[in-house]
Amino acid sequence: MALQAGIVGLPNVGKSTLFNALTAAGAESANYPFCTIEPNVGVVPVPDPRLAQLHALIDSQKIIPASVEIVDIAGLVRGASKGEGLGNQFLGNIRSTDAVLQVVRCFEDGDVVHVDGSVDPIRDIETIEIELVLADLESVTRRRDKYVRAAKGPDKDAKFQLAVAEKLLELLEDGKPARAGEWSEDEWVSVVDAQLITSKPVLFVCNVDEDGLLEENEHVATVRALAEKQGAGVVTICAKVEAELSELEPEEREEFLAELGLTEPGLALLARETYRLLGLQTYFTAGPKEIRAWTIKVGAKAPQAAGVIHTDFERGFIKAEVYTIPNLQEHLTEAGLKSAGLLRIEGKEYVVSDGDVMHFRFNV
Repeated sequence: MALQAGIVGLPNVGKSTLFNALTAAGAESANYPFCTIEPNVGVVPVPDPRLAQLHALIDSQKIIPASVEIVDIAGLVRGASKGEGLGNQFLGNIRSTDAVLQVVRCFEDGDVVHVDGSVDPIRDIETIEIELVLADLESVTRRRDKYVRAAKGPDKDAKFQLAVAEKLLELLEDGKPARAGEWSEDEWVSVVDAQLITSKPVLFVCNVDEDGLLEENEHVATVRALAEKQGAGVVTICAKVEAELSELEPEEREEFLAELGLTEPGLALLARETYRLLGLQTYFTAGPKEIRAWTIKVGAKAPQAAGVIHTDFERGFIKAEVYTIPNLQEHLTEAGLKSAGLLRIEGKEYVVSDGDVMHFRFNV
C-alpha cells in the first residue's frame, strides 16, 4: 500500500534533518529556507517486535517490516496560498499525501534563524493552518461553481455535491479545517474526493533539544493542549539526536540511547504513530523464505488482506488459515497449533485482527 505522510512546517524547524534521519536518503539540510525544493520521498520501516518473536520460532531467510512512505516537502511561509515562496508547488505536493506530519520548532537556539524572528509553536501552527485553509477555500469555491449549474436540473448527485461544497465553504470561511466538520458517511466521501489538505489527519511533531527529550518543555505543553482540542496526535522528537543516531553502528546506537536515558529512537515512535494516524494495522505471513508484515486498513476482511499480497489472491480467495503469535509461542510450531485446534479456518467475512498470522488458499 503506497500510503504517504507529508512532513511539513515553516523553514528551519528541522524538517529535512528529521527526514534525513528517517530515510538516510541524503535530503539536503541547511540553515536557510527552501533547501528542499523537490519533494524527497523515503520509505520508513515501522518497528514491530512481533517480527522478532516470529523469527525466534520460525527459521526464515529474511524479515520484511511494514513501512510508511514519507515525503519531505519544501518549507511553507505566510502567503503560500497566494503563491508566496514555493506556495503552489508546496500545496500541490501536500495534496497527494494521506496524512500530514507537521514539524513544529519547540527549542531555543540563537544560531538557527526562525523565519518569524522568535520561537512560538502555536503561531507557527496557525500560520500553516491558515495557509492550508485558504488554499482549500479556493479549491472548494471552484468545486461549488462546478456544481451550481448542474444542480439547477434534476441531477440529484450534483445537488448533493453542491450542498457539501457549501457546507465546506462555511466551515473554511470560519477558519476551520475540513476535518473539523460533522459529516455523514456519504458527505465524507465527497470531502475526500475533493482532495482537501485540511481533511487529512495531522500529527504534530515537536522538535526539541536534548533536554526536551527527558522533560516536556513549555512549548511542547502548548502544542499538546492544542492537539487535544483538535483531536490530533503529538510526538516529541529531537531531530538533531535522531540524525546522529542514524549514523551510528547498532552497538554505538544502544550506548548513545542509554546515555540519553532513552529506550528507543524517537523515529520508532514516529513511525508507529504515523501508521496509527493513517488507520492502518498489520498482519503477518511467515514461512522459510520470509517473515513479512503486511499493511491493511483497520476493519479489512480476509480477501482484502490477501489482495495486498496480490490481486489474484483476493479474486480467487477460498479461505485463510489464521493463528496468533502468543498461541505460537505456547505451542512452538504450526503443527502444535493445529493439534491444539488453534489454527483457525476463516472465510470471506472474517475481519482481520492486528497481529494475525495468515496463510491464504485461493484459486488462480
